[in-house]
Amino acid sequence: MAAGHRIRWATEADFDQLGEVMYAAVRTGPSRYSERQRAAWVPAPRSGPAWNDRLRVQEIALAEGDGSIHGFMSLADGGYIDFAFIRPAAQGSGLFRALFDQIADRARGRGETRLWVHASLMAEPAFGALGFTVVRREQVTIGSEVFDRCEMEKSISAAGVETAPAGLTEPDSLG
Repeated sequence: MAAGHRIRWATEADFDQLGEVMYAAVRTGPSRYSERQRAAWVPAPRSGPAWNDRLRVQEIALAEGDGSIHGFMSLADGGYIDFAFIRPAAQGSGLFRALFDQIADRARGRGETRLWVHASLMAEPAFGALGFTVVRREQVTIGSEVFDRCEMEKSISAAGVETAPAGLTEPDSLG
């Protein structure tokens, strides 16, 4: 676990703060995207019924310290990592790896054999450091802005040993 942080599973009471973490990570941290792209991706902290509905069906590991949430990662059906965001002040502290370890353990417990993600340009190096490989590069459009991202995957087994990559399908988030 990253020093000074506690990792736990999110509840619905955390969802608004998770939207704030995502906003901070996208809008105030270092980025390879333009300000216009970042504003199109996350114009405001996410909250409300649609946000809650999307999160409610996922398992979400979060890291908290000093009374606030500093990062989170979510696991959707099929081993898909839908969200992975760390507040800028906590980046580089080991939270990403600590959250991933929780998600990977949960995925193994569900019988998943691989994890996959649509990684933004900012998340790609972090996922790469965890052993994910790029399956393909792609562009997506949000509003009038075009974003580069990539599909990445990591095969896992019950013992946590990597296995051969499998094919991917495509949900709609930027990652």
